Amino acid sequence: MLKGISPIVSPELLKILAEMGHGDEIVFGDSNFPAASHAQRLVRADGHSITAFLDAILPLFPLDYAVDYTAVLMVYRGDKEPDVWSKYKEKLGAWPDGDKQFLTLQKPEFYERAKKAYCVVATGESEGFANLIIRKGVIRN
Repeated sequence: MLKGISPIVSPELLKILAEMGHGDEIVFGDSNFPAASHAQRLVRADGHSITAFLDAILPLFPLDYAVDYTAVLMVYRGDKEPDVWSKYKEKLGAWPDGDKQFLTLQKPEFYERAKKAYCVVATGESEGFANLIIRKGVIRN
């Protein structure tokens, strides 16, 4: 047990976050995301939302300053963005380099990018089109 680390961050996920280097990406897939077939490394985290994971990992995880976007989302095919996107913007925007625009990709491009990510976390997020990719930066003082 470690102090200051959320209990939803498993030892496996903590190890992966530490292993990741600058520019590596991590996918947080919603409950419909084909995580097992798209992952180089898969962490199961059923029962937890993606917003809960952002709260848990952002104190540990520097966002990348070297890109023009904060996160990558899958294009939504509807009249309005999924409600969870505004929650992502709020949570990510509270951290250094987290207040940039989001990059949106069509489903095939998002899936191809996910296959190249360092890790995919399969969450229990129930909102559709909630899949999120974030890119690791460097620790800056």
